[in-house]
Amino acid sequence: MITSTFKPRGVCAREISIALSDDGRTVESVSFVGGCNGNLKAIGKLVAGRPVDEVVSLLQGNTCGPRPTSCADQMTRALIEAQERVGAAE
Repeated sequence: MITSTFKPRGVCAREISIALSDDGRTVESVSFVGGCNGNLKAIGKLVAGRPVDEVVSLLQGNTCGPRPTSCADQMTRALIEAQERVGAAE
């Protein structure tokens, strides 16, 4: 399992923790510090076990009110960053 911590910008959440499968293709778990607790726990449950590419294509660009981003969008950035680290290590 590959783990990564991401500091989101422009949202209420202060940190996003990501765990990917050893090959970096599947989301094992996602958790948030701060933000809308119930909604962010639900997002973590919904994306667990899904392919990173699927989650990114579904949630990337999602906004929150007048903000140009959201916790879900920031999570996609965290997933992409974690996946790039896997590729760099290979």
